[in-house]
Amino acid sequence: MRKCILSCFACFFFWSVFAQADKNVPTIYVDKQGVMRWSDTKQEASFFGVNYTTPFAHAYRALQYKGIDHKEAIDRDVYHLVRLGFNAYRIHIWDVEISDGEGNLLENEHLELLDYLLFRLREKGIRILITAMTNFGNGYPERNIQTGGFSYLYDKCQVHANPQAIAAQKRYITDLLRHVNPHTGLAYQDDPYVVGFEINNEPCHTGAVSTTEHYIREMLAAMKKAGNKKPVFYNVSHNMEHVPAYFKADVQGTTYQWYPIGLVAGKERKGNFLPYVDRYVIPFANEKGFANKAKAVYEYDPADILYSYIHPAMSRTFRSNGFQWITQFAYDPLDIAAYNTEYQTHYLNLAYTPAKAISMMIAAETAYRIPRNASFPMYPKDTLYGDFMLSYEQDLAVMNVDTAFYYTNNTRLHPKSVQTLKKIAGHGSSPVVTYAGSGAYFLDKLTEGVWRLEVMPDAETVSDPFAKPSLSREVVQILWSENKMEIGLPDLGENFVWKQLAPESLSRGQADGTAITVTPGVYILGRKDQSTLSEWNNSRIWNHYSLGHFIAPAASEKRAPTVVHEPARYQEKDSDLAISLHVVSVVTPDSVIVQTDKVSFWRDDNTYIKLDNKEGYRYVGRIPESMLQGDRVRYTATVYVGGEKYTFPQGISGAPLDWDAAIDTYWTTEIVDRTEPIVLVQSLTAQPEWETYAIPETAHSRVRKIQRDPMTAPMWSYTFTGQDSDTKFFWLRDIKQVIAERKYKIDEVKSLIVSVGNQSFGGEIQIGFVSNMGYTYAATVELEKDSPQQVLRIPLEALSLVPTALLPAPYPTFLERYFVPVTPIPFGVRDCEKLIISTEGAIDRDATITIGAIWME
Repeated sequence: MRKCILSCFACFFFWSVFAQADKNVPTIYVDKQGVMRWSDTKQEASFFGVNYTTPFAHAYRALQYKGIDHKEAIDRDVYHLVRLGFNAYRIHIWDVEISDGEGNLLENEHLELLDYLLFRLREKGIRILITAMTNFGNGYPERNIQTGGFSYLYDKCQVHANPQAIAAQKRYITDLLRHVNPHTGLAYQDDPYVVGFEINNEPCHTGAVSTTEHYIREMLAAMKKAGNKKPVFYNVSHNMEHVPAYFKADVQGTTYQWYPIGLVAGKERKGNFLPYVDRYVIPFANEKGFANKAKAVYEYDPADILYSYIHPAMSRTFRSNGFQWITQFAYDPLDIAAYNTEYQTHYLNLAYTPAKAISMMIAAETAYRIPRNASFPMYPKDTLYGDFMLSYEQDLAVMNVDTAFYYTNNTRLHPKSVQTLKKIAGHGSSPVVTYAGSGAYFLDKLTEGVWRLEVMPDAETVSDPFAKPSLSREVVQILWSENKMEIGLPDLGENFVWKQLAPESLSRGQADGTAITVTPGVYILGRKDQSTLSEWNNSRIWNHYSLGHFIAPAASEKRAPTVVHEPARYQEKDSDLAISLHVVSVVTPDSVIVQTDKVSFWRDDNTYIKLDNKEGYRYVGRIPESMLQGDRVRYTATVYVGGEKYTFPQGISGAPLDWDAAIDTYWTTEIVDRTEPIVLVQSLTAQPEWETYAIPETAHSRVRKIQRDPMTAPMWSYTFTGQDSDTKFFWLRDIKQVIAERKYKIDEVKSLIVSVGNQSFGGEIQIGFVSNMGYTYAATVELEKDSPQQVLRIPLEALSLVPTALLPAPYPTFLERYFVPVTPIPFGVRDCEKLIISTEGAIDRDATITIGAIWME
């Protein structure tokens, strides 16, 4: 009994301290002009961060499968969110996991983990937007697990109209708002770090607009009765016919999404997507009530890409539209990020996607530094904005201010003021830091002549992260390698001293000039006149944590090497074939050898090429022209490491010249004469080489292979369905690699030749290219209906600048589907990255277009 009384007293004291402290914590309110402001200073607020879902659904289960403590996982991830400088967190709660069939809130492990997560976030000063319900299952990417929650009892598109469903939602949201977090002693609706509440995630409103109005009124009344005084947000980027109901509602804020290049491609997408994120035009901006609602981005992500140039561009565009809350979807938990199973189409984690993570850091600074409603010129002029720079060609984003220098990849850009720098965040090398590793790193000035260095382990992509996910398929490997780092900071000078704080605190030494050798961890660096660094130890608190706090994943368990290589499709005769391999190995290989399929165990004169380690994990060499005989070359790479040998692409132990080797898989490159046409699309493949789209995307096309007789090449025939009179169909093909490989022939080509077959479509089509600037150049040609096979010859000089179709479709669907350039750029054939064909004019239902080979000559 005495222990119980003391425990209760401790809790009361703890909560009292929290409550007293919370009286001094500024909160957020929305003024009459729809601007989110701080309660103390009345200044505008700006938030940037992520969604993160460890307490629920697949993330919860996957950690459970791996035997990982959820709270420890949360602690690890929260540290990295702080490290990246985020001040915002949003979650859509899986109500099916914390409610029963009547809408009663369940006190279970999911709710306890949410309480713990919110507690840890508020400890670090991160603000929170809670979306109370998802109204769908908890399975993805697995099957749903039946929990008895009320959302499982109703269709998502009927949950807002059914009286029983509305009653359950009112009961649930009342309980949620009043729920007291045991770690803070505060109800969610009373926590000053909770900015506000969104009622539900992406509601599906059908039927009468009045039904939607009624639903929102009912939910708002329930929230008010519960005692809520915080801003309430509602999603307005879905169900466009219901927009009037949203803005009639007495909500303080509205929420939006942005997925500019679609979702779930099943593969990594490549290209320049800056034109896709140049503008975010809201077509209902003149709707009555629009102007006095705060605007929040509940979810956004340039999905299915590993690029680092695009996040800041999206943040810039959001700020130009007045958004004050921007949260990406979704940050991968560190402990399962190696597999990217949570959301196949999204991939973000500081350790596993370091360039993207630094990009997010720059995007956050964009949100904090760029004024709300700032205007920018149209792309490409907006790739330089304020103190920021973006480059698709370099896959680079940079923030360069007097006190901070952040960059996502190798850059030659110099800091604005190296003498006044206080923060560096980087991936790759720059004029102030030269680094051979592939992880992110951070330099923070502690005082004059003393810096904190944090180095993440190397992260090497070994498989397409956006392909079908599995907890047994590692897509990025982590290596705790030793790497050289040169640090050119005047504040440190040469021969600076250093000591390591984490993961161990035994190492210390002195730089060789400006160079040190580092492994992952935290270091303290001091000028050589700093005879001792003893006062800088783990007893000091820095950025909410002990000075040496360090979180990083363990090295990948795979001991055998992995080779990542994309062979050239074509190699022109009379020149060597350049080879570049990424050899990911825990132990540095003794050698990497390339051999062709011409070697034989029974010969003594077998040739080989030994590759050179260029930098990091990249090995390069050249197969000489003398070995490129015939119409193709097939080759392997053997990695010799630690007394073992492994041959790729087959991925087996052994070497091609072993007596018992069974090598039957090779990389293959076609050898072509320099005068041969440049083949862009073949029709002999098992599957068509095109990606197909339609605008609007409600229309579709079906494809089948046709061949008139054995002596003619097959062709691909496309039949259209579901189109309206203004529907356009598109064929898109990535040709960047082919253009780069035909470096001698490319300057001689004059025409694009397209083979088309017998078809029931007659009319105009556009054919052309998308450049590395994201510009489209095309010509219009006429197809003859029911004609025999045609060969269309289009002079390249006939191509002209046309709007770029944004393919695949962006979400939300109200966004523009074309980018219209205002800055003309001349066409250059070397700049071509994609081949594009589109229909023009009305298309009869079930009409067909048949496409064969396409080449340039």
